[in-house]
Amino acid sequence: MRQVLREDAVVRIGDDVFQVSGSNTNWVIVKEGDDCTLIDTGYPGDHDTLLASLDAVGLHPRSVTAVLVTHAHNDHIGSAERLRSGYDVPVLMHHEEVPHARRDYLDQVSVGQVLGQAWRPGVIPWAVHALRAGGTAHVPLLRPQAFPTTDALDLPGSPVPLHTPGHTAGHCAYHLPHSGILVSGDALVTAHPTSRLSGPQLLPGMFHTDRAQALDALDVLEYVDADVIAPGHGPALRDSPREAVALARARSRR
Repeated sequence: MRQVLREDAVVRIGDDVFQVSGSNTNWVIVKEGDDCTLIDTGYPGDHDTLLASLDAVGLHPRSVTAVLVTHAHNDHIGSAERLRSGYDVPVLMHHEEVPHARRDYLDQVSVGQVLGQAWRPGVIPWAVHALRAGGTAHVPLLRPQAFPTTDALDLPGSPVPLHTPGHTAGHCAYHLPHSGILVSGDALVTAHPTSRLSGPQLLPGMFHTDRAQALDALDVLEYVDADVIAPGHGPALRDSPREAVALARARSRR
């Protein structure tokens, strides 16, 4: 699904940190001089938009020092293998997510689960859009790599992985300590086409491997020192993780 980069698709959320909106999903560019860390890559159909977003901030695919994966769902690793094979970009993630990224197994919402929720507002339009964007495409990573450390990574932005399982077993958020930004992936989002809520929330239950664990994972994010949250879905939020987590927890009980 070829896309044109929308005028409002690239939003500066910090000094040389940009959140980009693709097909109902986001990725983050952390720029440092002529290099960058790329956190997630959108759907397979977002590839042209991804390249255009790099160009919009003065970068090239060869500028990408590494791709960091929050988790290996199709809407987050759609272009990761193309960057790895075409530009020799390493793709890093939590060790528990490596077999998922290789597609030793696939742990994402099934067509049957979606059909079972088809009565809910927004589910069918989202599903049609996801299919067109490559939501069911086979996009394994051939050489996914586990983080070399659980501390700050030696990459632009010095991102710190935060293991937040529940959405998937190896889901990770990333703290950018020098920028005061928390890249929350799908552990905490601010909107989704299948949700009537706006603002901090968990994704609807069908999207999580273990919803109870996903709720517990909010504990990891609660006291992160940040004042901007960049979610996997929805607009960036200028608020503390503590306030965002409190609201997401309260909404999860309804």
